[in-house]
Amino acid sequence: MGKSRIVSKERKSAVANRSELRQQKKKSRWIRRTALITLILFLSSVSFGGAMIYAYVNGTPRLTEEALTDPQSSMIYDMNDEFITYVTSNERREYAKINDIPELVQQAFISTEDTRFRDHMGVDVKRIFGAALANVKDGFGAEGASTITQQVVKNSVLSPDKTLKRKVQEAYLAIQLEQKYSKDEILEMYLNKIYFGSGAYGVATAAKTYFNKPLQDLTPAEAALLAGLPQRPSGYDPFLHPEAAEERRNTVLELMYKNGAITKEQKEEAVKTPVKELLVKEKAKQLKYESFIQQVIKELKEKGVSERAIYEGGLKIYTTLDPKAQAHTERVLSNDEFVKYPSKKFKAGVALLDTKTGVIRALGGNRTSGDENIANGFNYATDTKRQPGSTIKPILDYGPAIEKLKWSTYKQIKDEELKIGDWEAGNWDDEFHGDVSMREALMHSYNIPAIKTFMEVGSEDAVKFANKLGISIKTAYPAYAIGGFKHGPSPLELAGAYTAFGNKGIYHQPTTLRKVTFPDGYEKKFESKPVAAMHDYTAYMVTDMLKDVVKRGTGTLAAIPGLEVAGKTGTTNMPDGLDIEKGSSDSWFAGYRTNYTAAVWTGYDKTNAEQYLTPEDQKIAKYIFKSIVSEVSKDKKTPAFEKPKSVEEIYINQDTGYITKNKNGSNTIRELIVKGTSMRELIAPIKEKKATITKKPKKNEYKDRKVKDEEEAKQKEEKRKKEDDKQTDPPPTKPKEDDDPDPPPPQDDKPDDPGTGPEPEDPPTEPEDPEEPESEPDTPPTDPPAEGNGTGTEANTTTTETQAQTN
Repeated sequence: MGKSRIVSKERKSAVANRSELRQQKKKSRWIRRTALITLILFLSSVSFGGAMIYAYVNGTPRLTEEALTDPQSSMIYDMNDEFITYVTSNERREYAKINDIPELVQQAFISTEDTRFRDHMGVDVKRIFGAALANVKDGFGAEGASTITQQVVKNSVLSPDKTLKRKVQEAYLAIQLEQKYSKDEILEMYLNKIYFGSGAYGVATAAKTYFNKPLQDLTPAEAALLAGLPQRPSGYDPFLHPEAAEERRNTVLELMYKNGAITKEQKEEAVKTPVKELLVKEKAKQLKYESFIQQVIKELKEKGVSERAIYEGGLKIYTTLDPKAQAHTERVLSNDEFVKYPSKKFKAGVALLDTKTGVIRALGGNRTSGDENIANGFNYATDTKRQPGSTIKPILDYGPAIEKLKWSTYKQIKDEELKIGDWEAGNWDDEFHGDVSMREALMHSYNIPAIKTFMEVGSEDAVKFANKLGISIKTAYPAYAIGGFKHGPSPLELAGAYTAFGNKGIYHQPTTLRKVTFPDGYEKKFESKPVAAMHDYTAYMVTDMLKDVVKRGTGTLAAIPGLEVAGKTGTTNMPDGLDIEKGSSDSWFAGYRTNYTAAVWTGYDKTNAEQYLTPEDQKIAKYIFKSIVSEVSKDKKTPAFEKPKSVEEIYINQDTGYITKNKNGSNTIRELIVKGTSMRELIAPIKEKKATITKKPKKNEYKDRKVKDEEEAKQKEEKRKKEDDKQTDPPPTKPKEDDDPDPPPPQDDKPDDPGTGPEPEDPPTEPEDPEEPESEPDTPPTDPPAEGNGTGTEANTTTTETQAQTN
């Protein structure tokens, strides 16, 4: 037994030794390969790389005194190439000589950014090899090797692109800089150039901004906090992100201790001090075009431009901003001159886009007078993710139905009792309306026809259609058909989706950027590539129905005299547990013309018994849309929506339900069909889909079934062609079983109601604003399976998926 154990131990030891030898051989092979690759690269550079490096160096920009000493905040230009503001909107600068910067503060930055700053010649060779090894092991970009000197050069005259050419030029200029200036002079340049967030350039300004102290009075904790900010000024902003700022500060304190800048006792004491206790109260500041600039910065980061380049790189950023539209949008939201708001706590977000190109012309991110500080704060135009209500119906229901199934605008859908599992769907008016056309269902924002349409299309195809319009959802349930999302689109995303309906089906991802020019002359252009999101017939037919929503449906208060507008309303129910009659949580309006598209959200950060939208408040989104779009449309000729050749007009006698050639009949209505579709199925009501049990097919069943289906389809198509050929006029539609005409849409009892009869193509030039029919929120008591409960802004709003609304 004992001998057996000894043998077993020897075997294990032998196995371990062989494993160790394999690891050593593998490591040795890796070292040999690395050495060989390095040698090849070296020989290549000696042989034919010298000319390339010479060309790089020969094209290096010149270092000037002005570029080196002045902080270069990036400049923002509007759609007309006119300068409008700096990227921070409110720069503050106070220059500090190196003798006025305490050793503690200097060492905080040296320990964090460049520990061998006083020893190298501008380029830290040891650090380069360390970074190269880290990049080989962990991937390119795992570790950087730029010294403080290189950062001064890069932020003064070079672009931030991570190319070999730029790195060669950066190293060359850094060595030049070290030959011309002393270490103290270079450190002084660096500490006065860098951006610290909150509009503060330079370390002296930052000390005043965050602590209201001169540099000489800073503690180790305060010096470390400042040294940690330049890496990500917005991400480590202590006013907005104190926890992240504190974690970064503690990392800097550890580096300072490791490099001998502070003692262990100083480090431990500093770590115990909460960041919030160090800060002075942030001063309110008036910011110009802040909501738009926030989006510009966000997009630049998404395009790979670093924060340091944005704030310190002296970029020229050419945007899509329409300054007049932006100024008017801010005026509309900031006071009661154009729209009367119920309180200061009432919030709104607006996105105004160019319909044809999708570029952003204006953003209204908050209801502020300009005196409040909203820098890098919550932007209601881009960050709001509230339930969209019925504004989603063209995107998830009726648009996909026309695109996939080629439904006509007169397609009949039975508005009746609908139960899906334990969920009983309902309409906002607690009524069922029998057979209604798709146009009527959308115009009056009935829920049940929308849900039935969604189910007929199928979740997969509905989601694909929405994704092509920039609405990023992975799946959808029947509740989504009426806006019952967990996290809905932002006003910007919703406006982007609606542009495609007004642009013949072509979608452009919304953007604020046109191009960026760097100090070395390098220019980077940004273009939003067009996407064919739908057929032109889908876009036009949805638009035609949405025009009726504004003319005589739920969106009449958004109508602009003399202008052709298409749009959709949307409201959502109160949160569960709040039974307030006619109250709602959110109110939307999304609309467009051929030149402008806008989406508006209104509501409160948190809906409760004291803060909710009354029926009057629900109209505000439409008033905001009307005020902004009418203003930006002044003195501009805008073409009407053009009917494509793929769409045909038909006329239907509502008394009989038959298609007629008499366009001027007393009760004749105009509808649209996709050219080439069968007349026979135009108005047949869709059948309610029910769950089916899938049986396992027998052998060859799939093949036999496919052949049978193809034969039946062929016979049906031949029969249809023969019947169509026999008639000179389109065949009459099949009357309903009871031979009665469709019931008229419900009328509002108010005398000022615009009614539901046919109206002229454009509103009269100076009509009185019609009184909008009241629409009460109505949420189903229980929702079918979905993602979960709750959505809202980051300001702690809670709603449920069942709070989808219909008007």
